[in-house]
Order: sequence, then C-alpha cells, then structure tokens
Amino acid sequence: MASNRSRLPFEPTKSNKKTPPLLAPAQLISNQPEPDAPVATQIPAVVSQRMVRRMTFLCGVPTGLGLLAFPLSHLVSHQWFKLPVSVVLFTTLGLFILGALGLSYGIFSASWEEDQPGTRLGWSEFQLNFGRIREGWRSRQSDS
Repeated sequence: MASNRSRLPFEPTKSNKKTPPLLAPAQLISNQPEPDAPVATQIPAVVSQRMVRRMTFLCGVPTGLGLLAFPLSHLVSHQWFKLPVSVVLFTTLGLFILGALGLSYGIFSASWEEDQPGTRLGWSEFQLNFGRIREGWRSRQSDS
C-alpha cells in the first residue's frame, strides 16, 4: 500500500533488508559488534558544552527579559505612564521569539570541531554548520 505523501527529511528510508533474527541471551552479552550494526555517533563533550553555553546565554537572556516584561510594564504603568496592552503583548512575544531563535543559533553558531573553539559571535560557524545541514537535507532528498 503506497502512500502519496512525501517523506520528511529526517524520516528513515525503508530498506529491503530482512530484520535480523532475535539473539540468544548469550549473544546479547557479547562485546563483539555485529558486522551490519550501525556505528553510534555522539556529540563530543567539549562541543556539547560549547553549545550549551551559547544556548543558555542566547535563549536565557531574551526569555528572562520576556518573563520580566509583564511585571515591569505593570510597574511602569502605575508609576509613570499608562502603557497600551498591545505594547506589552508584542514586547513579551518578541522576546520569547528571540529566545526560541537563540536556541537554534546557539547550536549552529558553536564550532562542531573539538579542537577549534570558534569565534565569539559564531557567524562563520553558523554559515558552515547550517550549510552542512542543508547539504544533508539535499542529499537525502536526492536519495529518495
């Protein structure tokens, strides 16, 4: 039964390989990898920490300001002048959107090479890493 919908970029392709037979408990304990087993890849700890630091700053600051926007606007409205509700809404919404974008930029702007710390703003790393992701999407589309 074939489907008319197009595959998502991250959706695995269906292979014609048969599923491997169930392993006996003694085979499960064996430290020998199976010959067809895919190699698991991990993000190195140095790169992961670099990403987390950038995401914490680039997401945390706008999100924290977004959380403070409502109480500060309430204080300003009662102390100095009345703020329109739409200004408070769009300010808060804009800061939360910046926080969400900061998560993505924090991942892509970090250097993915263990031995290269990258630049302070990370623009060249962003272009390189986003290009890698785009290239991966294109190659997966051409494979299907």
